[in-house]
Amino acid sequence: MNITDTGTVTRPMETLLPNSIWPMHVTARNRFAILFLLAATTFLPALTGCSTNPATGEQSFTAFMSPEQERQVGRQQDPQIKQEFGGAYNDAELAAYVTRIGNKLAATSEMPDLDFTFTVLNTPDINAFALPGGYVYVTRGLIALAENEAELAGVIAHEIGHVTARHSAERYSRGTAIGLGATILGVLTDSKAIADLAGLGSQLYLKSYSREQEFQADTLGVRYLSRAGYETGAMASFLQKLGNASRLQAEIAGANHDPDAVDLMATHPRTVDRVQQALIAARVRSVSNPVVRRDPFLDKVDGVLFGNDPKEGVIRDRTFLHKDLNFRFEVPPNFRIYNQPHRVLALDPNGARFIFDAAPKSAEQRPAGYIRNSWAKGQAVRDLENITINGMNGATGWLAITAKGGTTYMLRLVAIRYDADTLYRMQFLVPSHRTGTLNESMRRTTYSFNLLTEEDRAAIQPYRVKVMRFDGTVSEQSLAGSIPFPGYEVRYFRMINSLGNGAQPPLGSRIKTIGPQ
Repeated sequence: MNITDTGTVTRPMETLLPNSIWPMHVTARNRFAILFLLAATTFLPALTGCSTNPATGEQSFTAFMSPEQERQVGRQQDPQIKQEFGGAYNDAELAAYVTRIGNKLAATSEMPDLDFTFTVLNTPDINAFALPGGYVYVTRGLIALAENEAELAGVIAHEIGHVTARHSAERYSRGTAIGLGATILGVLTDSKAIADLAGLGSQLYLKSYSREQEFQADTLGVRYLSRAGYETGAMASFLQKLGNASRLQAEIAGANHDPDAVDLMATHPRTVDRVQQALIAARVRSVSNPVVRRDPFLDKVDGVLFGNDPKEGVIRDRTFLHKDLNFRFEVPPNFRIYNQPHRVLALDPNGARFIFDAAPKSAEQRPAGYIRNSWAKGQAVRDLENITINGMNGATGWLAITAKGGTTYMLRLVAIRYDADTLYRMQFLVPSHRTGTLNESMRRTTYSFNLLTEEDRAAIQPYRVKVMRFDGTVSEQSLAGSIPFPGYEVRYFRMINSLGNGAQPPLGSRIKTIGPQ
C-alpha cells in the first residue's frame, strides 16, 4: 500500500458495492470499452485486414492494430503496468539475468529485430504477461517458485510467443470489428486514437487468452526453447508446479473458488496435457544435452524478496503493519488481507468486505464533517457520531444499501484523523443478515488502528528466499519452520522444492526455504 492523494473523492458505494472489481483508476468509459473488447471472441474472415503471421503461419485478423501501434501501446502502457505491480524489482543482477534469458529466446523467434524489453516486477503474485510491442514481465513471486533456468525460460518463451503471434492485436481487432464495425478502420491512425487505446489500461492485456491462443503461445514457446538449447519439458514441469501452488494458496486462503482459477492459472488457462500436445505440435528435434542450469538459477534466486515489500506494508496473519507510515490494524477473523497499491482490501468467504485507504484532500476537515459533507455527501448517513481511537479523533456512521437483485447491505464508514494532513478511512460492507454477527468484529477492527510499538517495528522484517545445501542433519519441520504460512509450512516447503509427501531432498542437493532477513 502506497498512500497517495488521488485528487478525487471516492464515494463509499463506488469502492465497496458487490462486483466492484475494477481498479480505482479505471474510468466508467474505459470499463465499458474493456468489457466490450473482451466480450469479442468470433473471428470475422469476411473483413479485410487478414495477414499471414510469420510465427504461426496462419491467417490472423489484426486490421485495427498495426505493428507500429502495438509498439506505441506497449511504450505507453509500460509505466502503468509497473505502477500497478509495485514497480521494477530493485535487483540489477536478477534483472540482467532475466534479460539475458529473454534476449537469447527472442533472437530465435520470427521477430529477432523487435526491441524486446524484459522486466521483473516487485510483487509476490505469481504471474507473467506481455504487452504488445515486446514488453514482457515476470514477477519475483513467479521466479521464486521456479526450479531452474529452463523453467523460467519456458515462461518467458511462452510470453514471447504471445507477442510474435500478435495475440493482443488480434484480440483487439476482433473486438473492435464486432463492436464498432469496419467503418472505423481509419480512426486508429491518429495519435489521439493511440492514446485512447493505451488508456484502456492493463486489464485488456491481463485477461484470459483463448484456448487456441494459449496453445499457439505454448507451441511457439517450445520452438524457441528448443532453438535456444533449453530442456523443452521444463514448460510442462513448471505448469505442474504452478497448479500445485495455486491449489495450496487457495487452501491457505480458505478460498471458496476454483483453486485453478487464481494468479497465472487465471490469465493463462492451460493444462499439462495441452502443453504436452504443444510439445508434439512444435515438431522440434530433441536437444542433446539440453540446458537446465539449476545451480546458476538458484544463485540468482537466493535472497529474492518473498511476500510484501515492507515499504508497501506487511501482512502478518490478520494484521497489517506499515513501518514508514507508522500504523497498524487488525481485520476480523476469517478475513483475508490483500495489499493493493493504494488501499488494503480484506474479504471473508461469506460476502463481507473491508477497505482501508487515505482520504483525498481532507486536510483540516473534522472526521464527522468529512463523512457528512465529502465522502457520503447527499447520502442518508445514520447514527453519525464522534469517537476517539487510541487518542486520535474519529467518526463513524452507516448507510443502508440495496444492490442489484435486491440484496441489502450495511455499509459502516469510519474516518480517523491521523495528523493535520492525513485522514484514514475504513469501510465495512456487510450483508444485512450478518450485521449482528459482525458488529463486534467491526468495532474491534476500528479500535485496533494504532501507532506501531517497538515490538511491531521489530516484527516488520522482510522475508526472503534462502537457498541452502541439504546435509540430512536438519529435519523437514526445521527447514520449513520460518515459512510464514502457519499450519502449512511443511507443505509449502515441499511444494517449492517439488518434493512429494514424505520424500526427502537428495543428500548434498540445494533446496529453497523462506525466512526473515
